[in-house]
Parts: sequence; C-alpha cells; structure tokens
Amino acid sequence: MCRLFGMTAAPQRVKASFWLLDAADSLDHQSETNPDGTGLGTFDTAGRALVEKQPLAAYEDRQFAVEAKHRESVTFLAHVRHASTGARTANNTHPFTEQGRIFAHNGVIEDLARLDEELGRCRELVGGDTDSERFFALITKHVDAHRGDVTAGITDAAHWIADQLPIFAINMLLTTATELWALRYPATHDLYVLEREPGEHLAHRGTAGTMHVRSADPARTPTVVVASEPMDDDPGWQLMPSGELLHIDKDLRVHRTMILDKPPAHPLSLSDLSAEAAASQLHR
Repeated sequence: MCRLFGMTAAPQRVKASFWLLDAADSLDHQSETNPDGTGLGTFDTAGRALVEKQPLAAYEDRQFAVEAKHRESVTFLAHVRHASTGARTANNTHPFTEQGRIFAHNGVIEDLARLDEELGRCRELVGGDTDSERFFALITKHVDAHRGDVTAGITDAAHWIADQLPIFAINMLLTTATELWALRYPATHDLYVLEREPGEHLAHRGTAGTMHVRSADPARTPTVVVASEPMDDDPGWQLMPSGELLHIDKDLRVHRTMILDKPPAHPLSLSDLSAEAAASQLHR
C-alpha cells in the first residue's frame, strides 16, 4: 500500500529530516515489499514547489530513499509508492506538481478514458500514465473554475469521481507553500491526523520499512501531521472519517468538512482489481 505523509507548521518554516525508506530495513525484507517509487515535496522561501523523487526499479536505486534529506519548509509532503497504474518511471512517481501545488494519492481509480474526456484541455497537465496525476489534473480544473479556491476544487473533483467512476480509494494530500489539504474516501484505507503542540521533538517512524521523519523544531513550534498510519505512540492521533476533507490554513487553523457522505456509486473491491493493482493496495 502507498504511504502518505504531510506536515505543516504554518506560518513558520521548520527544518525536518526525511528517510523515505528506513535505512535500517533489510534488503531481504525489501525484496518482498520493495516500493515502486519515493518522493518528497517542499517549498522554498519564495514559495516555489520543490519535488525530489525517484522510481525504485532496482535495489541499487534504494540509496536515494535511504539517504537523509534535510529540508526546510512550511509544508511537507512525502509519498512511498506501490504502483497500481503506470510503470516505474519518474513521470509516474509521486508527488506531482501543478500550478504551484504538490499532490499525492493512495488508491485506485478506473475508467481512465472517461476521466480523460472530463479533463478536456487539462489532460495536457498529465505527464505520466497514472490515475493519480489525472485526479490531480481534475482538481486543478475545478480549482481554476472556482478562481483559485482549492477546497471547492477538491470537493467538486472528488464528487465527480465518486459519482461517475469505479474507485477503490481516493485518499489524497495536497500542499501549497502555506496550506495543506487531506481527503479520506471511502473507508478502504486509513488516514490519520495529529495536532502536535510545542514541547517535544518530532520523531515519526512508519511501519513496513517506510518513512522516517525527524525534527527538533516542533519542540518550539506547533505542527499538524497527516499520515497513512500513526507513526509514533502519541495518543493524539485521530482517524479521519470517510468523506472528510481536512484543511490546515496558513495560520495552522484546522478546518474539517464532510464533503462525501454516501458510498461511491461504483465501488471496487480487491477482487475487482487486476493482480498488480490489488497487490498495491494491500496493507504491508
């Protein structure tokens, strides 16, 4: 299963270190669950999106993922990919960038031909083969229609997909230089949020050899973290309800809106998916 991680300390810039695969994890173990790509998205002081990513097509490419990346940003987005659609290429590796926004997705969306028709000219934004990048392009189309309102854009795009296309899950994270959005839908995969007050260093470690995040700055600065799984023993981790859109604004205020209050019109089960897609959605 793909892993999502997002963090914001808005309006403060903070320093954090990321290991997109846990360096202590053995190659023997990775031979069973080796990811298909890893990536990290941040923003520079001018608000420009910076994305570093690498498809992990062979074990020698793991070095990119296990080396520490020390970055400073207001918002952070990290992703470990298990491919369901599209080959192991840089163009298909998360996260993606469009119009100064960074995006990653965990799930499966089918009938991509229908989605391409709906995208219209925004299909030109898609550089790879994935359902995820198409989902992002649909969000961008609706954000533009709402004159830059990201919440409205995500809401309209998610509604259209839930009503029109076969889906297994559309969990997603989207960041700008100062804000973060997260959606969990439906209840297929988990997505957790943690509102962390100052007073302790941040040290998050995922399971299955995926993702390790460390920072001393949260000892002085409050943060909000969103992740596919609780990454430490903090009792404050909360499972997002299915259909909830979480928005952390530029002042670290948390907004929760239920945007999808009914099941997908065309839900998919694991047995409906191809063998590769089904394997990518297992909790490993």
